[in-house]
Parts: sequence; structure tokens; C-alpha cells
Amino acid sequence: MRSKKLAGSKPQVSTQRFLDIAEVRDALVILNDGTVRGVLLVSSINFDLKSEDEQSAIISGYVSFLNTLDYPLQVLIQSRPLNIDDYFNRLKKVEKEQTNELLRIQTADYRQFVLELLTLEKIMSKRFYVVVPYNPVSDKGRKFANRFGAVFSSAKIVRLSRKRLDEFSAQLDKRCSFIQSGLSSLGLRSERLKTQELIEVYYNSYNPNLFQKQPLEDINKLNIETNV
Repeated sequence: MRSKKLAGSKPQVSTQRFLDIAEVRDALVILNDGTVRGVLLVSSINFDLKSEDEQSAIISGYVSFLNTLDYPLQVLIQSRPLNIDDYFNRLKKVEKEQTNELLRIQTADYRQFVLELLTLEKIMSKRFYVVVPYNPVSDKGRKFANRFGAVFSSAKIVRLSRKRLDEFSAQLDKRCSFIQSGLSSLGLRSERLKTQELIEVYYNSYNPNLFQKQPLEDINKLNIETNV
């Protein structure tokens, strides 16, 4: 059975149209609405193991940190099954190259123990991110005419001149540095994600199952032909 009506139909809308992200470049996430984002990977602290005074100090410091902000932040916690394939491969290599028979047997037993542990319990890894925004339209330092014009040009953010993009990047750099300083005062280490790392984070978010089986290639190794 074949429908002539359906046979000639082609998808008119790309799935990319439904994504908020227009482009990722120069450690920036450029959204379709003309705003940009920077993403920080942040360490964690075990709050429950702190004393009551330490907990109070952390809460007080966090409140003070939030009160210094005049723009929103997004805190994202990403949980994924722990992938230790590389670790297993290293253990296999050590076991194969081990000249001491006793150490070789112990390495094999340890590898089997870890494998059984992962079979019984689903071990998850957690990563913590802070997403820092910059919206040129809401920038209070700009004149009304410039902000008004930016509303209509925001959809063309990808086509902006390099000078304009550098301006957004510089403003976002300042915000990210400020956030990192505030997090450091709370005892949290943070690192800003670069372009490749950003692509991997969003690829993992949209394709959590596929990411384990088909990891991304390094963008610096991709051969892309462009027409100027």
C-alpha cells in the first residue's frame, strides 16, 4: 500500500528549529533570541559533613553572593551512568603486561570485582554547572535606541560582525570571572567550559543514551568545507 499524497511529502521543518541554540563558538553558547551564555563546571562540597557553624557560614556566604547579582543564574545538576570503559581497558593492559604472576591474578580479580559491583549497583556520576547569561538587549548601559534596534536584530545574532561578537564575549567574560570569584569564596572550584566541552555537554543532554555509544569527535579534527 502506498499513498501518493504521503509519498510526495517532505519534512518542511528541521529539528534544529526547535532548539534554543543557534551556534556554539569561542566558548560562547549563542541562542536564537540573541542572548549568549557561558557555562561553568563547578565542584561540590559535602554539606552534611560540615559542622553547624560551617554550615551557617556557607549559607550566609551564599546569600551574600546571590545579593550581589543583578541578573539570573541557572544551576544545572547532570546525573549520568558512570562510564569507566577507559579504566577497564587500562586494567586489561596492566594485567596483560604484568610479569609477576601473583600481581597478574590480583589485577584480574580486582577487575572482576569492579565489574560485578557495577552489575549489582548502577553507579551514577554527577556534574554541577552554572550557566551565566548575557543579554545585550537588557544591558542597562546601552542607549534606548541601540537596545530597541537590538530587539529586531537579535534573530540574526550569528551574522553579526566579529566586533559585535567580541563585545558580547568580553561582557560575558567579566560576568564569568565575577561568578568564579564568588564561588571561590564559598570553597567551590570552577572552570569555564571551552567550545568542545560545551558541545559535548549539550550533545550529552539531548542524547544521553547515544552519547555513551557514539561519543563526539573533536571539532578541531573535523574537516569542514565552507563556501565563502
